[in-house]
Amino acid sequence: MSLTYGIYIYPEVASLDFVGPYEVFDLSAWLLKSGRVVTIAETVDSIICSNGMEVKPQFTFDTAPDLDMLLVPGANSLEAALNSDKAIDWIRQQADKVQYMTAVCTGSLILQKAGLLAGKKATTHWMLTKALAEDDSITVMPDMRYVRDGNIITSQGVSAGIDMSLWLTGEIHNPAHAREVRKVLHYDPAPPYQAEI
Repeated sequence: MSLTYGIYIYPEVASLDFVGPYEVFDLSAWLLKSGRVVTIAETVDSIICSNGMEVKPQFTFDTAPDLDMLLVPGANSLEAALNSDKAIDWIRQQADKVQYMTAVCTGSLILQKAGLLAGKKATTHWMLTKALAEDDSITVMPDMRYVRDGNIITSQGVSAGIDMSLWLTGEIHNPAHAREVRKVLHYDPAPPYQAEI
């Protein structure tokens, strides 16, 4: 099964929100010797992430290949994505074409703006669950690391996005393959400090 995983990037995007899932999907494709991961932006201009990392998108909305999955990462500032009618329209159109529409962290708010979470269960970064819940058509599940409702999967921040990507890899292929991806990535979180805020 040759799949094309698309990752939407935009100015101020949080790099780990998409780099983690990118590694999961890319390694899956490499192990299977089939499939690819592509980055897509409104223009081909370099994207400056929220941490200053510079990323060159491979495709624009107009040149992107047909996708099987689209991942929408979050950001500290969502203005570039939320204020772009072209981006919101493109994401809305992709929802009718892809097998899976996914979001990491505050990427859920972009899906919300596109009208894709109405009547759905969803989650996002813990600091933004109240903002997501302002839309009373969405059932926010703040304690869930990732939530699937139909073909839409939302996740909390950063590491939850990696968890979601591994789970989705198991759904698309099989759990044994997802375990192999996790093992090769050596993804075995053991944080030295537990956050208490």
